[in-house]
Amino acid sequence: MPVRSRTTEPLYRIKADLFKCLAHPTRIQVLEVLAAAGAEGAPVTRLLEVTGCEASQLSQHLAVLRRTGVVTSTRSGNAVEYWLAQPLVAELLVVARAFLLSSLQPGSDQLAAARELPPLPGASPQAVLDAIVRRV
Repeated sequence: MPVRSRTTEPLYRIKADLFKCLAHPTRIQVLEVLAAAGAEGAPVTRLLEVTGCEASQLSQHLAVLRRTGVVTSTRSGNAVEYWLAQPLVAELLVVARAFLLSSLQPGSDQLAAARELPPLPGASPQAVLDAIVRRV
């Protein structure tokens, strides 16, 4: 079994930083909105509307996502548009949702609420998600 070494330690740290960046419900919601928006991206005004955050709070969350390279943005005048930096982020969200759904109790309020979440784009992980939703 491989042992963590000085060579691999930074890789684990980078991965841990990624998961830390995802460790807030608002940031997950923002990422799901951006995943659903695809190549069109989403303006900050849409993100404010969906999350219900104050502009300063949302700005802080977006800064965390930018620093870790999960999202990218462009500014045009006063308008700022955001996109997922890589399509793999959308895949990660699909797998995380599938994991969530598989852990919820059949008939629970949480499962009913999870079924109300907006759909996420995805390829093979989406098939996993669909299979889990049919199972529960």
